[in-house]
Amino acid sequence: MAPSNAPKAIIFDIGGVCALSPLEAIADYENRNNIPHNWINFAISRSAPNGFWQRLERGEVKMNAEFFRGFNSDLRNQELWRDFNDSFKKRTKKLKDLAGPTQLGDHVSLKPEAADTEPTEEDGGAHPTLSPTGHSNKKEPKESGRTSLSKLAKDITIGDPVSLESEEVAQSDSTFTQSSGPTKTSSPNHPRSTIPVHKLPSVPDIDGEALFWSMMAHARNADPYVFPALLRLNKLPSAQKLILAALSNTVVFPPNHPYSRMYDPPDSDPRKYFDIFIASAEVGMRKPDPAIYRFALDKLNKCAEQRWGHNIRAGECVFLDDIGENLKPAGEMGLRTIKVVLGKTWRAVKELEQATGFELMDEKTRRSKL
Repeated sequence: MAPSNAPKAIIFDIGGVCALSPLEAIADYENRNNIPHNWINFAISRSAPNGFWQRLERGEVKMNAEFFRGFNSDLRNQELWRDFNDSFKKRTKKLKDLAGPTQLGDHVSLKPEAADTEPTEEDGGAHPTLSPTGHSNKKEPKESGRTSLSKLAKDITIGDPVSLESEEVAQSDSTFTQSSGPTKTSSPNHPRSTIPVHKLPSVPDIDGEALFWSMMAHARNADPYVFPALLRLNKLPSAQKLILAALSNTVVFPPNHPYSRMYDPPDSDPRKYFDIFIASAEVGMRKPDPAIYRFALDKLNKCAEQRWGHNIRAGECVFLDDIGENLKPAGEMGLRTIKVVLGKTWRAVKELEQATGFELMDEKTRRSKL
């Protein structure tokens, strides 16, 4: 039975919500190439608001050689690298302090929690392609020594499959992480840290183009929990149907690239399941700019007028995103929000079930997770 305050519209982010998060592709790239954990996300997020990634998501630059040169430059920024290493020193000292004996003579455990990322065998696989079932028989081998997704979700925050606008990184037990801020600044955009230049290791040599395409390929896989929930919402009877919207930081692929063409099979195209699809590169705005949320609410109102003959209030909308920084302005505008946690996306589906009153998981998934 639907609760009395059941929403009339659900707004989904795409990457990290309906589709797998590119964070996994970034972590794989860092592991394969011995790059300090979280450096890539740090470099991209600290390049905002006018880094090449952000400009691409606003549709201000084309995805061509010029973009990749600029993207590589952002990933090799010496000032940001110095700042990153300074934050590592501060974090290392704090971890050493935490690891000291407690009053009871024990030691604080620094072992990361176990990953809670892969569905059980009953769930139908962890990395399905975007298809009506949301499942695939493909099973990927577990890598020895690979950082758990639960730990990554705590350490790093990134955005859509084509978005890396990051919230402030939470405290973690990671080797490398963001700091709360530098102690000295050399410019408003790139604070200078206190580490002398001669003590810095070299900036990692990152192939930005290879990294980019690995992220895009990974993000074309459906999330095994949220995507099936979207399909169930899409198939509700007309009398129960909600407005389904997508609000995603995206990019525009070159016309001759396979990703610019229709999905194959057609049922794997996520756009077909939404009444409204707002792509940042098409509207010239990106999350967390408040303007894109106002734009989304205007679109929702027009859709509600056509369907029900009246406007929709912000409090009648639920917004799902994996980035706290993206959820904050939505909440300030009155939207109800659900944080989707990397490796634990089924929990967001459970929250959505409670909000809507609809069953959005199959029984096998429910028995294995709840």
